[in-house]
Amino acid sequence: MAVKSPCIDVCAFRGKSGLCTGCFRTRDEIRAWKKMTDPMRHQILNDRPRREAKMKAAGSVR
Repeated sequence: MAVKSPCIDVCAFRGKSGLCTGCFRTRDEIRAWKKMTDPMRHQILNDRPRREAKMKAAGSVR
């Protein structure tokens, strides 16, 4: 079974991080998601908490 996209339909890119404030992926990752392997998808999902914390610390997301 394919790894589900973390998209929550809140596409907003703020700050210098280049990350979406909804799913914490880059534009390139969002575009490539359907073509990625499951291990690549898991890597992005596993990195999500770090990305979210970094954006919160920078004041880019609540």
